[in-house]
Amino acid sequence: MTKRRIVIDTNVFASALMSPGGKPDKIYRMFLLGELSLVFNDYILSEYKSVFYRPHLRISQKDADIMVASILQYGENIQPPTSTSEMPDEDDRIFYDTAKYAGACLITGNLKHYPNEPHILSPAQFLELAY
Repeated sequence: MTKRRIVIDTNVFASALMSPGGKPDKIYRMFLLGELSLVFNDYILSEYKSVFYRPHLRISQKDADIMVASILQYGENIQPPTSTSEMPDEDDRIFYDTAKYAGACLITGNLKHYPNEPHILSPAQFLELAY
């Protein structure tokens, strides 16, 4: 069986680190267990790092280090072309383009930042479909 490919918006990974046991954390654990195939690129990784280590978020450096190492070890780094799709938030284009190019679900806590498309899901929507 082919693993479902996913792109995870930074807010979902940050929520997983800040709220163990929540829906974002369940998705992160599915990735760690090898149930999901994470796709990212250099820009996304850079954004993850810039957010995970912000002092005001109070994310444990050890937990952030583990997450980054897991992404690098088990994720797939691709470089998608830039789309011309209309985007509500240009800063999030790279997540959209990566998911679209990889044929992956994009999981985000900010649905309003993306076009209304079936492969763009909230953590709750993704978990509903996953089970």
